[in-house]
This record gives sequence, C-alpha cells and structure tokens, in this order.
Amino acid sequence: MTHALDALARPVLVVVLGALAAAAAATLAAPAAKPVTVYVGTYTDGTSRGIYRLTFDAVTGALTEPALAVEARNPSFLALHPAGRFLYAVGEISSFGGAKTGTVSAFAIDAKTGHLALLSEQPSEGADPCHLVVDRTGRNVLVANYSGGTVAVLRIGADGRLARASSVRTHLGTGPNKSRQEKAHAHGIYLDAAERFALSPDLGADRVFVYRFDAAKGTLEPHGAAPLEPGSGPRHLAFHPSGRFVYVINELLSTVTAFSYDAERGSLAPLQTVSTLPAGFAGESSTAEVAVSPDGRFVYGSNRGDDSLAVFAVDPSSGRLTAKGHAPVGGKTPRHFTIDPSGRFVLAAHQDSGTIAVLRLDPATGMPAPAEATVRVDKPVCLRPVPRP
Repeated sequence: MTHALDALARPVLVVVLGALAAAAAATLAAPAAKPVTVYVGTYTDGTSRGIYRLTFDAVTGALTEPALAVEARNPSFLALHPAGRFLYAVGEISSFGGAKTGTVSAFAIDAKTGHLALLSEQPSEGADPCHLVVDRTGRNVLVANYSGGTVAVLRIGADGRLARASSVRTHLGTGPNKSRQEKAHAHGIYLDAAERFALSPDLGADRVFVYRFDAAKGTLEPHGAAPLEPGSGPRHLAFHPSGRFVYVINELLSTVTAFSYDAERGSLAPLQTVSTLPAGFAGESSTAEVAVSPDGRFVYGSNRGDDSLAVFAVDPSSGRLTAKGHAPVGGKTPRHFTIDPSGRFVLAAHQDSGTIAVLRLDPATGMPAPAEATVRVDKPVCLRPVPRP
C-alpha cells in the first residue's frame, strides 16, 4: 500500500519541482530594474553650484549622495533630449549679453560617468525662463519666460547644439492680484501627445494659451486661450495618459482645474476646480507642481506652506477629480516632484529645506507613505530622471 501511494505521489512531486524550477529560472532570467540617473536643477544663490546628479534605485527607492554634474548659473528647470544624449536647462536670470533675457543651455551627457559638458548657450528671448520641453523629434526646445511673459522655440542641431530662437510669442493679460499679476507671466509650456499644439499656463494672465506647433519649421502660431477663475495664477499642467484631460495647478488660489481636451481642435473645456489644501487650513500656502500617475488613476499636486502632496482620484470616463487626502512630502517647500515610471515612488525636491526625498506610493489607494530616503542638495528646483542605457 505504501509503495502504491509513493508511486502516485512521485509524478505530482516531479510536476511541482519542475514548476518551482521554471519559476526560479524565470526570476533569474528577468532583468533587474536598471538604476536611474536623476539630474537636479537648482538655484545657485546659495551653496549650490549648478546641476547635480544622483542615482535612484527603482527597486528599493534608495538614493545615492548627489555629485556636481556641471557648473551653471540658476539652471532651475531641465529637459531631456529624446535620444538621451543631451540635457537642456534654463538659466533663470534676467540679463544676458546686454539684453533683458535669460538663457537656454545645451549639455552633452557622458554615458559612463553622467557628467555634463556645455555645448552651447542661447538667449531664451525673455527674462527669467522657468520651464522648457524638448519635442519628440529632438529638433526643438520650447521655453517659457516668466518675467518676460514670452514663449519661444529654439532649434536643435544634430550635434545637440542650440540655434537662436526661430519663433517668439508674447503673452498679454493681467489679474486681480496686483503684486503677482501686474502683467503676463508665462510659467510653463507643454506639448500634447500628437505635438500639434503647445499649451502655456500664464500665472499673470489667468489663462492657458494654446499655440499651433510646427516641428519642421520650429514655429508657434496663436490658436486660442482657456480662461481660469480670476486670481488663480495657473502655473503648471499635466496631460492625462488618455490625452482626453488636462489638469492645471493654480499657484495663487491653491487649486487644480480639470479640463477636457479636444486633441483635434486643440481646445480646452473646464470640468471642475478643486482645492489642494486640507479642510480648515488657515496658513499661507501656494502650489507648485502637478502630475498624473502613469496608470492615469491619480492626480498629485504639491503645496508649499502646507508642505504636502494633495492626492485626487480620477474618474476615467469624465476626468473629474475626487479628493483622497494629503500626505507630508518629507521637507519644506516642495517645488517639484516626479513619479517614477513604475508608479511606485515619488521623488520630491524641497527648495527651502535643501533636500530630496523618496516616498513610496500605495498602488491601491495612490497615497504616499512617509519619506524613506532623503539626501541634501541646496535649493533644488527640478528633478529629471534619465534611464541608463
């Protein structure tokens, strides 16, 4: 009887052991997540000397200590070339070459060390540039100039170097906040998925300006504008992965406005506006960055003053938002944050505490847990992850 049972169990055991061996082999064969180089744009009126680099472990969430990648003056916001070989940075200054303009700089990335080498520098065609993007063709940088109230396109050569601006557009408008909205203040510029239109939130004019973008010619043509509540101060925006919705974070009123987006017409229609602050908050606070989770289920906005991330759930059919809560961001004045491609971590830059923190995201609720890792960089403004080849 015992021998009969052994005979029956033996095939089952073989199957189980085979399955375990196959699973182990698959685990060993699966490539580990590659470390990510993160470039840090900063303000250099303190101890910072330019753009820094560190390594982020996308499995554990650990950060290495930052190292200086290149010296630069106020390289506050950064953008990566689609080929991964070049990095572009604004020089957030008000005067360059005797003109009232900031700069845009092009840097070559050393694939082995992560160091940056300056290739070229051009006027941004407006004072205090604060945001920029590179189109997916890799032939154009689009830049927003805060004090200048302008947006511009600069052409990129095959070697990554920049030419003078091929198109410049000036915003007009004011708002009721006399200390901040005395004139137009372009605060960002973003391309939609098809890159037929560029959207520019303007803090001073309480509008999101829309432009037709021609990548072949490097031009912007006015196409319209979407107004926001007076005094809102629209700062940055984020597209939903579906391309059907746009979320604008408003610095002065600490709100997020959800829009539906018609990609064929390049038009925005308002859906709702929600507060980013906890109920009953009575202190001074303003917003900074907005982002959508890679799966499109959540929207995040950073509060400077409350020093938190506001978390909203997205209705997938309507695009409307439902507040989920707030989480401490791990430092003072979260100027910028980014979500890693897996959607498991948030990296947050704290301008006033001079730190960068990693927060783990709950995949079910979207809520961030307390900071797991923190490193020091003076006055960090922008975090730009660059996957290693």
